Amino acid sequence: MTLDQVKEITPNHFSLPRRIERLGELAYNLWWTWNPDVQRLYKRIDSDLWEETTHNPIQFLRKVERAKLNAVTHDSYYLDFYDRSLLAFDQYMEREDTWYQKNHGHIDKEVIAYFSTEFGLHETVPIYAGGLGVLSGDHLKEASDLGLPLVAMGFLYTKGYFTQVISEDGWQEAQYAKLNFDELPVLPLVDNEEKPTTVSVELAGREVLVRMWKIQVGRVPLYLLDSNVDGNSDDDRELTSRLYSSDLDLRISQEIILGIGGVRALRKLGHSPAVWHMNEGHSAFLVLERIREQVEKGTSLEEAKNYVQAKTVFTTHTPVPAGSDEFPAWLIDKYFGGLQQQLGLSRDEFFDLARHTVSWGETFSMPVLAMRTSNLRNGVSELHGEIAREMWGYLWPDVKTDEVPISHITNGIHTGTWLARRMRHLYGRYLGSDWLDNIDDPEIWEAVSNIPDEELWAVRRHLKRKLVIYMRERARAQWGQDEVHPVQVIASGALLNPYALTIGFARRFATYKRADLILSDFERLLGIINKPNMPVQIIFAGKAHPADQPGKLLIQNVYRKVKKAESGGRLVFLEDYDMNLARYLVQGVDVWLNTPRRPNEACGTSGQKAAVNGVLNFSILDGWWREGFNGKNGWAIGTDDSHTDYKFQDDMDAESLYDSLENEIIPLFYDRSSGNLPVDWIGLMKESIRTLAPEFSMRRMLKAYANDLYFEVMDRTK
Repeated sequence: MTLDQVKEITPNHFSLPRRIERLGELAYNLWWTWNPDVQRLYKRIDSDLWEETTHNPIQFLRKVERAKLNAVTHDSYYLDFYDRSLLAFDQYMEREDTWYQKNHGHIDKEVIAYFSTEFGLHETVPIYAGGLGVLSGDHLKEASDLGLPLVAMGFLYTKGYFTQVISEDGWQEAQYAKLNFDELPVLPLVDNEEKPTTVSVELAGREVLVRMWKIQVGRVPLYLLDSNVDGNSDDDRELTSRLYSSDLDLRISQEIILGIGGVRALRKLGHSPAVWHMNEGHSAFLVLERIREQVEKGTSLEEAKNYVQAKTVFTTHTPVPAGSDEFPAWLIDKYFGGLQQQLGLSRDEFFDLARHTVSWGETFSMPVLAMRTSNLRNGVSELHGEIAREMWGYLWPDVKTDEVPISHITNGIHTGTWLARRMRHLYGRYLGSDWLDNIDDPEIWEAVSNIPDEELWAVRRHLKRKLVIYMRERARAQWGQDEVHPVQVIASGALLNPYALTIGFARRFATYKRADLILSDFERLLGIINKPNMPVQIIFAGKAHPADQPGKLLIQNVYRKVKKAESGGRLVFLEDYDMNLARYLVQGVDVWLNTPRRPNEACGTSGQKAAVNGVLNFSILDGWWREGFNGKNGWAIGTDDSHTDYKFQDDMDAESLYDSLENEIIPLFYDRSSGNLPVDWIGLMKESIRTLAPEFSMRRMLKAYANDLYFEVMDRTK
């Protein structure tokens, strides 16, 4: 089947007045997710319904009353706003002077294929678990902004990621619900007979069909695979239902579908990518399928491996071997016996492609497979690059550690997605009308110093009030459902003060992230948060993987401390952390806390999202903050050293944390001028924005990927 035999079907869910009928078209392109003014096209029709549908324009348009749609067609202000918004959308989609076209338009416009097991695009599309997925989503959005010829491949998980519910005792409970694809911006791909477009993969001797869907992310298409197809067994239909199963059979099946099935899907769509980018090792089986293709054409195995390697790049995100996907030999035998024969390899020769020795034996390691078969490889921060070269240096035994061919490109964030609407307008007034096209230009950000303190502080106070109101309404909704204990309502933020110093800690609850470090001396912490006239509030949020018992115990420990009456409601845990809650937090707190046990944080990006909104970082010198901290734009916890004695490291870091809070951060926040402005605090905010916003933008990051990886590979393979 060729590309012209595959088409997408846009479901006809809506019956809209002709004057505003393009609201339906706009709902199916996620460009609206990083344009907050455009989102108001829906909100202004019915603000209550917009919140009720959790900012899902497709669900919104299916439920909104016809009378309210008709009403805005007679509102000249709304229609003018509608026309301007759709004009901006059309100009964006048709733009011919993108960064790519202006700087690299001479390069043959063959696509870059980007594979990731999760994509965090918006809270209404729950096919992401955490930071890796959000980074992948930001990658696509920035590729769209830059005009990169990129296509992406991932999964359409039929049950998404789990909804987190915290019991009265603090135990995380995972709830799953089947997604209604009719209410998501996913388009089914079909053939000329309007039957689902499918590819097949072999899983342990049986053929499994996988159908294809598409999400349009600005100019970039994201193709998603789904095994819930007629003709598959009930078990096989569930293969793509959830993220990150701990069952090895299910895990390897998913990764075969993503890698091998993903290659076949792109072939069916007519693509022959010039570059194949594996974002983490989950998709590394794609190299095996591409090698098989070449061998099938009559190419020798060695030539096939060289051909595939020349066009492949790999990004590793894992700073510890235990975090890598690895499979035992018997499982590889079960799923790849046939492929071994097709490639003319013995069992040992095939296993050598990804052999990794661990304490209990040998495994087939996905990152090893990716490392061995890639042309270029990178970590995601400077320190992570150093760790990766040490960790994987044995793959190049004749190379010195500092010359191991693994570079680094430090992660960044898609500014438009994470920047508060009012901060965006404030920057627009003082940074220039074209600042969004020059996000990564440090000179543009020098103008932050021209923003009047009063205006910047007014926006920050507004965002704090917005956060507190949001939390109170969540707590009120919990209370109204009569399903929680009163103390849980308090623990959800019902007593928060919108003007007190507020610290945010929100991330995946893995033990190395040490969410309880700030709770380690609880009596001292109570003295800090309850100090008269200088109160401090701390908001926790985050999920643990359902199979991560230590992570769930960590949540329980934090939650039990949060519930203690002595805290006066100033400690809060917000359940079900997702992208919506993340936006409120990174925009609304005063300080962003990050306490990983160094050097286990490959990069981290939540603090970058906070920084662009004027929130100050208070973090361990790990990941990106080791590069971002300059002594004047936030605070460091501990020193630029790592220790093998974890208790010693934890004790030292906790002492540094408490000391900085007591002697620097809290006094600075409450030191006010005659106009009740924290002048020195605002100065720190401006320094933070000026130094961090351009350097840790996805714009800077993706230009580096394009120049140092994508175009480098293209040049090498001409």
